[in-house]
Amino acid sequence: MTDRHRRNASTTRGRGRAKPREKQAEPTSNPPVRQGRKAAPRARTAGRTGRESPREVTQAKGHAYCALPRVPERPLPPDLNARRLRLIRMNEQKWANGTVLHYYFFDKPTDGEEVRLANGTTRFVPWTTTDTEKDVVRAAFERWTQVGLGLKLQEVASRDEAEVRIGFMRDDGAWSYVGRDILAQGQDARTMNFGWDLTEHPREIDTAIHEIGHTLGFPHEHQNPHAGIVWDEEAVYAALARPPNSWSRETTFHNIIRKIAASAVEGSTWDPDSVMEYPFQPGLIKEPVEYFRDGLSPKGGLSDQDKAWARTFYPALSEQDYTALQPFESVRLRIKPGEQRDFTFAPKETRTYELRTFGVSDTVMVLFEKGATGLRFLAGDDDSGLGTNAALKLKLFRGREYVVRLRLFYEERAGESAIMLW
Repeated sequence: MTDRHRRNASTTRGRGRAKPREKQAEPTSNPPVRQGRKAAPRARTAGRTGRESPREVTQAKGHAYCALPRVPERPLPPDLNARRLRLIRMNEQKWANGTVLHYYFFDKPTDGEEVRLANGTTRFVPWTTTDTEKDVVRAAFERWTQVGLGLKLQEVASRDEAEVRIGFMRDDGAWSYVGRDILAQGQDARTMNFGWDLTEHPREIDTAIHEIGHTLGFPHEHQNPHAGIVWDEEAVYAALARPPNSWSRETTFHNIIRKIAASAVEGSTWDPDSVMEYPFQPGLIKEPVEYFRDGLSPKGGLSDQDKAWARTFYPALSEQDYTALQPFESVRLRIKPGEQRDFTFAPKETRTYELRTFGVSDTVMVLFEKGATGLRFLAGDDDSGLGTNAALKLKLFRGREYVVRLRLFYEERAGESAIMLW
């Protein structure tokens, strides 16, 4: 797969202390960018945002929820047919299968930002945490690894090597960018945050599993248009306006009320036990009626449907899944939209090569070089929604081996798309 992408207009994130920002600034929009989108600045929430912990329930303070950063939808040509648009939206945030996602925990004393308090003073809030809390997140990554995906997850010691950069800024909520949106974020910016102590209860590992699910490209389950949920909207707005979330109506709409466009999801049925589902107190969901009476409480952990759905996009790969490319020999893709082909290439001479797809299609093509420690990303191209074909041109070296991953979003005529190298 592929991917790339967030935050506050009044704050510069990065090494060193950030400029002060208002504690609850309202969000504004940033222009979209190719290959992902820069996010609109996110409203700072007062209180925690994430998943259920039993202590919160017994104290009757409500649930703290995950608040996804708002990212403008990537603009596409208005004349795309409905099927093509649907397939692009369904796949555009997913990674090329076989990608190694590297994650990093912020660890410098200067990693953090200045927050302006209501009394006009400022306070530096770090993005760092203890090894014990990092271990909770590591265990959550391992839960996803145990599913047996083709996508790999690996911790690295440098932010410069990481696509996923994790902070623990208290009172900034739990959140993550979704899928390839993380690639639009600067190397010193967080792509994931945990706003409270994950060691306070064993169930808090679900918070980390949930946020990693977003990084893999999965949305909130209750926003599934196939869920059939009918909300008591004013009750939801009122509940989320109170602590521990203290959300604006805009934030509540974006994370709860808003339905994901049917064009952006494959016909999956709603899974109330998904780790991507929020728990909800009684009185918020009108339909199905049992949840109005009893509330909604997911079982915790990855559900069977979570695992099956993840394997659909990221199936395990074997040597038999790879096809060797030869110069000037085209290879038909012969796959369905959403599926992927994987290729290898071992140059017999050092020179500049071109890789290109052919046919009326939308694809993401990514090139890696094999090394002692695994695959290293070299280049990628996403032609989805454009009138062009994915193409790469770069110098490759004799004696080295390369891997090409190509995911098909759409093709006008089934079986009439191909890839060639020369």
